[in-house]
Amino acid sequence: MNKVIAENVQQLLDQEGTEIGPTEYVEITQKQINTFARATGDFQWIHVDEERAKRESPFKKTIAHGYLTVSMIPTLLFKILDVRNSQMTVNYGIEKLRFGEPVLVNDRIRLKAKLASVKQLRKITRVVVEGKIEIENKNKPAVEGSVVLLYYF
Repeated sequence: MNKVIAENVQQLLDQEGTEIGPTEYVEITQKQINTFARATGDFQWIHVDEERAKRESPFKKTIAHGYLTVSMIPTLLFKILDVRNSQMTVNYGIEKLRFGEPVLVNDRIRLKAKLASVKQLRKITRVVVEGKIEIENKNKPAVEGSVVLLYYF
């Protein structure tokens, strides 16, 4: 696993273009899916009704919400991108987000990423991270896109 540790703006600028990761795989459980459903109010049966999914879903099991998979990006990213001495970090946006493959219950996912762009804008450092959430033993990524982070040094 390739991890970037940056103590200051210059070290972050020096890492522009660096590929990071992949993270270790993490399992997506039915408990996580149900918790996400409660938090968002999205109780569509393909996510939460295990018996119906066995009968009617082409996957024969429940699937994680796409946005649950997206919400794993910060958790996974901060395992491979450690920016220190920033007073505050802000998730600024997501660009070119695409869903490629559903994450089935008990699938294991990981993040591969690249520090695509690092720009110093006065006291803010804008970092664009291109990434893919991969599913273990599948060729197509679950999610692809870029996240934009602002670091305040």
